[in-house]
Amino acid sequence: MKPATLWPDRLLPAHSVPPPWPGRAVRLDGTVTYVRETPATGPDAEPALYVHGLGGSSQNWTDLAGLLADRLDGQAIDLPGFGRSEPGRRYTLPAFARRVVRWIEHSGRGPVHLFGNSLGGAISVRVAALRPDLIRTLTLVSPALPFLDFRRSLQGRMLPLLAIPRGERLAAWRLAQTAPEVMAQQVMAACVADLSRICDQRRQEAVDEILVRYQAEHYAAAYLRTFRGLVSSFVRSYLPGSGSLWRMARTVRAPTLVVGGRQDRLVDVRVAPQTARVIPDSRLLLLEGVGHVAQLEVLRLVARAVVGLLTETGESARRADLAG
Repeated sequence: MKPATLWPDRLLPAHSVPPPWPGRAVRLDGTVTYVRETPATGPDAEPALYVHGLGGSSQNWTDLAGLLADRLDGQAIDLPGFGRSEPGRRYTLPAFARRVVRWIEHSGRGPVHLFGNSLGGAISVRVAALRPDLIRTLTLVSPALPFLDFRRSLQGRMLPLLAIPRGERLAAWRLAQTAPEVMAQQVMAACVADLSRICDQRRQEAVDEILVRYQAEHYAAAYLRTFRGLVSSFVRSYLPGSGSLWRMARTVRAPTLVVGGRQDRLVDVRVAPQTARVIPDSRLLLLEGVGHVAQLEVLRLVARAVVGLLTETGESARRADLAG
């Protein structure tokens, strides 16, 4: 593990707040996966894939993907049951990882620079460990790798729901009792350390995204079943066997950037440094005063670290080509 290299801010594109990138519904293995595409602005842009966290969607990557478009030709998918994708049959980490692998294979764009936030980070670690041929680099923002002290997460208050029969119905009822504006505010307060960093346009889009959830009858069940699958993976990671995410992380060979916020209220703040220590070729960026979604809250800092990773790995590849 080493510190992340930060590309000079003055060399990044000027600040802008683009609308969510255009999306389309793609039928894959019998169900619809919704994908948003960030048009590349540079001639040598390489393919990238962005994977959101629990309760999020492809919109969570709009700003970062736009800022990196001169280097990366981006796609961001909605995982099954989230955003505008149809529900899945199973909501486990292996099932989500298989969908990400199938998307990369279906798109024919691999290997890709893979990005994952929270749940998406855990999925991305599994993909990078099992299918290294599909991955160029790995960027993990507050990855939800296993921890057992749920007092360190606001999600801990959801644990009783997992033990209640038909807990999905109770979750749906609670969702229906909360106004979209209130729900959006609660979600942002949980994910962001400093709400002043989120502009009015993004706040309104968060409300609009909540409305999409309200209209999807499957959403509450997808959320709760995914949370159950994530907790199950946490427990298994501390038991013998090949399914441990920590053991998988040790096998990742892709150059990796790990970003963590010291004010993360959803994932134990000790997880990001531990992830960077475990993954062999890793760089760590720990951010003071930042929460769970650094790619939204301090996107330019994250972009600088990503470009630092891309520049470093690109130079290493060129040296290897010259040596060969």
